[in-house]
Amino acid sequence: MKRTFYRLQVLPFLALFPFITSAESKDKRPNIIVILVDDMGYSDLGCMGSEINTPNLDKLANQGVLFTNFYNTSRCCPSRASLLTGQYQWDAGIGHMDNTRSNAPEYQGYLNNQSITIAEALGSNGYRTFMSGKWHVGNKREHWPDKRGFQQFYGTPEGGGVYFYPSRFYKRDVYKNGKQVHPDSTWYSTDGFTDAALEFIQHEKSQTEPFFMYMAYIAPHFPLQAKPEDIAKYLGQYDKGYDEVRKARFKKQKELGIVRKDLPISAPTYPEWEQVKNKDQEARKMEVYAAMVDNLDQNIGKLIQELKEHQLYENTVIMFLSDNGGCPSNFNKTPNAKIGTRYSNSAYGKWHNVSNTPLRYGKRREHEGGISTPLIVHWPAGRIKHGKIIREPAHINDIMPTCLELSKTTYPDTYKGNKLSKLDGQSFMPLAKGKVQDRKRYYFWEHEGNKAVRQGDWKLVKLHKKPWELYHVKDDPYEMKDLIDQYPDKASELETKYHAWAKDHGVRAWPLH
Repeated sequence: MKRTFYRLQVLPFLALFPFITSAESKDKRPNIIVILVDDMGYSDLGCMGSEINTPNLDKLANQGVLFTNFYNTSRCCPSRASLLTGQYQWDAGIGHMDNTRSNAPEYQGYLNNQSITIAEALGSNGYRTFMSGKWHVGNKREHWPDKRGFQQFYGTPEGGGVYFYPSRFYKRDVYKNGKQVHPDSTWYSTDGFTDAALEFIQHEKSQTEPFFMYMAYIAPHFPLQAKPEDIAKYLGQYDKGYDEVRKARFKKQKELGIVRKDLPISAPTYPEWEQVKNKDQEARKMEVYAAMVDNLDQNIGKLIQELKEHQLYENTVIMFLSDNGGCPSNFNKTPNAKIGTRYSNSAYGKWHNVSNTPLRYGKRREHEGGISTPLIVHWPAGRIKHGKIIREPAHINDIMPTCLELSKTTYPDTYKGNKLSKLDGQSFMPLAKGKVQDRKRYYFWEHEGNKAVRQGDWKLVKLHKKPWELYHVKDDPYEMKDLIDQYPDKASELETKYHAWAKDHGVRAWPLH
């Protein structure tokens, strides 16, 4: 059947006919929900080895498929750019970070006109589109979600930092369809973003067209702030310190089949717990962080229940992932405030090495701890391998092509008179259905001078101003044994590929000035 890429003008026309509600007129294509969380570590879900209570996400993983080798781009807005456009962030207009870094076009801080978003593509092909949460790929009004294909938007156009409203430390205004709103003192962003999504779903129950929903939560990004009743669940649970929790997670990961039973854990980067001066405060950080992840799961449970109540659950594809690995930021800018309250501004620091069990490094680095996230794909009506763990690699820029395939939408050559850059990603639905990925495919990363390239089981990676390292990630998934001296030809081959990619995609050296 020929696939047609409809123009945006068709949507007002369709809205003139709300009386078309018969089963025969109902569009059978699936609803699609992409849930992106912020700074969540590799092992922070129960299904990935955590002690944190995440029953709703665990159930989605057990009844869907769980990708354990899925890659992001190691940082907030670059990952968002790749997710939304199916391109490496450089092609989409988001280079290292944002427009505070440089005036060059590659660092403009908003999505360019050579890219289209999932919402623009699917919205032009009959989908109703909605976003709730953190945008962070264009702060100016002309670059907000409603200018990039989202028919409805509730959330903050800027980055993270707001849980209780208003934020005392990060100026983050909340908007609904272009108008600023002022939530009351009981508002908590994770709850608020979900409530807006529930309202959208309640309206969608009577619609004949499928919908695309993008849920971009701020949690569990710093500052550490959570609701008291959620924190209470974890009081005392982390008094045993980093190492005991990390070892317990690794043991559970082996039991779940997440990691191989024959592999040792990577060396930790945190100090001995007995050397920590303020153990109570350090344990408190992880108690609050766990509460934030717990609350996320509760809200996803509400979303699932709403879908079920309106008979939308079976034919809704839900994807869940994080924008980067655990964040190593280690600060407490409000030492006189109790961590976890609306008056505190703290990060969890050394605990990121626990969050990322068993991987090395974290956010902003291109080692596995910075770029790895679990990806859950759940679709009851789809033919996917329920309960299967998928270890083949895939990339965040694959989400757009996957959504195109699910929605039967053709990626256009031009959009609104602009010639589009080609897609860098490819659909991962074949993987979800049990087929083998193309082993010849190359994956590339660059962020603030940190670089990597992977093909098959080989990965070349480097820290900024440090030499290249070579790992065979099938035998050494935690990047513990550098093989660059043993296989210089393989390293040279991958480095050549990296430089060709960097030149082709306009990657600039770091620092910029």
